[in-house]
Amino acid sequence: MSGYDIRQVISESIGYFWSESYGQIYPGLKRLEAAGLVSKKTVRGKGSPDRNVYSLTEDGRRKLREWLKLPVAEMVPRNELLLKLFFGAHVSPSVSREHVQAFLERCQEDLRVYGELAKGLRKKGVPESQLPFCMMTLNMGRHRSAAMVKWCKETIAELDKIERTAKGGK
Repeated sequence: MSGYDIRQVISESIGYFWSESYGQIYPGLKRLEAAGLVSKKTVRGKGSPDRNVYSLTEDGRRKLREWLKLPVAEMVPRNELLLKLFFGAHVSPSVSREHVQAFLERCQEDLRVYGELAKGLRKKGVPESQLPFCMMTLNMGRHRSAAMVKWCKETIAELDKIERTAKGGK
């Protein structure tokens, strides 16, 4: 695939939990080529720019299998919503409520999209051997989004309670 093709595949498959920009893909492909893990073939375009198409080498496949066996490196997430909530005492609860409401709407939309993606995977003819793995990653997203919807609703209720209390209500 070309770098462009790789970016398209990422956005249509793993883009819901892993993103790569062209600024990451192209330098990465150059490093992989220099290490002998991919080979590059230039395809001449008729009326369009030439395309560099990359393929995994046998060494690249071996390295991929080795990497897949390594323990997962945990990353500390950066969540601006949680950071703003942490400091929420410095603004009106309605400000935090707006942020959580917007996040709730995104999570509800994500749930809808995950449902559509699940239907689409079967229609696209994903190979039977790959389908369970696609569904596992998709289900992680569905479960996370469902949990976030529940959390948002609880948080909005708590923020509403804080605001009522601040206004002298119960």
